Amino acid sequence: MKRTVLYDCHLESGGRLVDFAGWHMPVQYQRGILQEHLETRRSAGLFDVSHMGRFEIAGRRALEFLRWVLTNDAGSLLPGWSHYTLLADEAGGAIDDAYLYRFSPEEWLLVVNASNAYKDWEYLQRKAEEMGGVQMKNLSAELAMMALQGPQSEQILIGLLERGSLPEPKRNALGAVRIAGCEVLVGRTGYTGEPICFELFVPARSAEKIWSLLLEKGACPVGLGARDTLRLEASLPLYGHEYGQDIFGRPIPILACPAARFGVDLKDPERRFIGRDALEEQKKGLKRGICAFRVIGKGIARAGAAVFQGTREIGRVTSGTVVPYWVPREVTCPLHCGHGSGWEAHFSGRTGQRPIGLALVDGPLGAGAMVEIDLRGRRIEAVVVKRNLDNYGGPITFAVL
Repeated sequence: MKRTVLYDCHLESGGRLVDFAGWHMPVQYQRGILQEHLETRRSAGLFDVSHMGRFEIAGRRALEFLRWVLTNDAGSLLPGWSHYTLLADEAGGAIDDAYLYRFSPEEWLLVVNASNAYKDWEYLQRKAEEMGGVQMKNLSAELAMMALQGPQSEQILIGLLERGSLPEPKRNALGAVRIAGCEVLVGRTGYTGEPICFELFVPARSAEKIWSLLLEKGACPVGLGARDTLRLEASLPLYGHEYGQDIFGRPIPILACPAARFGVDLKDPERRFIGRDALEEQKKGLKRGICAFRVIGKGIARAGAAVFQGTREIGRVTSGTVVPYWVPREVTCPLHCGHGSGWEAHFSGRTGQRPIGLALVDGPLGAGAMVEIDLRGRRIEAVVVKRNLDNYGGPITFAVL
């Protein structure tokens, strides 16, 4: 298995390493998944995401190329900004989902999933050769990547700046700073649902130093386990679950996933990109879609479990887990708790757990719809929600304080 440049740091922090997409990666550290999840929501979580693929794309036809192979319009991306995007096939299925960063006018950085990095590289290389005038460079080994997420992450970074300033406080803004003598590219992006979030691109030779400094300033190391619970709580998709193929081997239409609305741009009728015709058809209406749910009954819904309304099976769970939350001191708490300075003022030190998930179902199902999920022959109740990050605390009634 491959190792990221931060492998030794994970061992020093007590990380329990597992095989993930051919990489030695920490699934958790000594505090455990639930505490890492809570620390990210309350303070700041630090993630090693260097296993993901990072491809530099340049050349005289680079922009034309990106507008052809990606579903979001790279032509609308000004220098200093990034956006979510997908690699679509002609049938409107996802080859992968990705993030495109434009740190400079002439070069773009495309970040793809670790499990698809080799496949994506081969695919994009073929397409680049077809077009010509495009240069691609795989920066995955020389450019480390880490994510700092949570309400305290901005203050942690500010305390380390030697030169430059953080990107303006808008989602997807980019910038460059100097930390400990090292040039660091910074994006206000992430995979946790936290509004205060950063992803850092650091020369591999300096990655251990930057990682250690962030921990010294109070960040909590977070492994793959809490990365998954955090993204599920925010209803964020994962390739192989909400994109790709369903449990029966059928392709999942890209627009079946609500998150795809941020990554597909059909506004310019003159832009022809791979999969556009199929996506135009999907936009007219789909019979299936991804929805978030919260389990009310006792049990944990896992991927593959059947979802029912009455006697009719309407779909399958694509992702399911248990997430922790802080128990409020009173019966009311902030509507979007955890994202403001009043978090600890309204919450006790006690925690609870609740099962949540995402499912691909026949629809449409609106928030509040009741379903049942089959757990090895036993049915448990669940309710469809807009997203679980807005529903902390289970049955407690939420109100703005």
